[in-house]
Amino acid sequence: MNRTRAILRKAGWAVFTIVFVIILNFFLFRVLPGDPARAGVRDPRLKKEAIEALQVRFGLDKPVINCFETLNPIKLGSCTVNPMETQFFIYVGNLFKGELGFSYHTNRPVADILAQRLGNTVLLIGAGQILAVILGVVFGIFAAWKARTAIDYAALATSLMAWSLPTFWLAIILLFWGSTMGLPVAGKATPGMSSMPLLQQWWDIARHMLLPTITYTIIYMGEYTLIMRSSLMDVLSEDYILTAKAKGLNAVQVLRDHALKNAMLPLVTVIAINLGFTVAGAIQIEAVFSWPGLGSAIYEAVVRRDFPVLQGAFLLIAVTVIIANLLADLTYTYLDPRVEVE
Repeated sequence: MNRTRAILRKAGWAVFTIVFVIILNFFLFRVLPGDPARAGVRDPRLKKEAIEALQVRFGLDKPVINCFETLNPIKLGSCTVNPMETQFFIYVGNLFKGELGFSYHTNRPVADILAQRLGNTVLLIGAGQILAVILGVVFGIFAAWKARTAIDYAALATSLMAWSLPTFWLAIILLFWGSTMGLPVAGKATPGMSSMPLLQQWWDIARHMLLPTITYTIIYMGEYTLIMRSSLMDVLSEDYILTAKAKGLNAVQVLRDHALKNAMLPLVTVIAINLGFTVAGAIQIEAVFSWPGLGSAIYEAVVRRDFPVLQGAFLLIAVTVIIANLLADLTYTYLDPRVEVE
């Protein structure tokens, strides 16, 4: 019963945060300077009639919210605008239908653009995140278990160096190295591969993923190694670990049954946060390797001032971060039952 109540409470706070993010995300792009109708159009010769047509096309001819744009307090009380016909309530209503508006640049639904790019980002980030977690946990365990030895110092130095490397610099170095080795350095697939057998298509995508995945893995592996090492060293200094050793348990049993679960708590938090933020795509990695993911979509939208795409992408990122943190909180109760009691 206590666990159910705790889960419902955490889920309720997550829903409340998502509602707040939706409101903030909507008004954030309404306070930006400039005319949104001209944002995606660079032609200064655009006539007034064309601008008005664009405003009607994208729903910008309606007030932002009931009397929101009326600064005169006398008119504010006599405003007769139907709230359901304002931009805010239309936007919220479209969200419940899974609609995020239309791109200023391509005139395509934002939801379709983000869905297509999100799949590519999940494919790339998922592979890199899994490798980074596995390698980071393994190296962190060895470093903590062999503390103050050559293994520990080597793992510590390597992790610090990997974590401090600029992402774009490492990506450019690997891109240059990959070009000399004959590896694909741009895009997701070779043009014309869609007509080839399925296994050849998968192999081609895997070869294109190799360099950006290695870049992502190196950057985050260093962070996970350092956190796992520090956390596990703290746990191994506890009295109950000494008791477990005194009972005659070997190193594997001490790590598996007594140390790892408690040591994983800080790492779970960092992994959840990284998973949430990296749904945006490692923008620098995707830009260097021309990977058609969500990160490159955000970069293109910024260059083109495509506000609907940016608004949809920011909302997707925020919701993903909130859900990732909720899952991390729920994972705590499995790793450490004391969290549930508290």
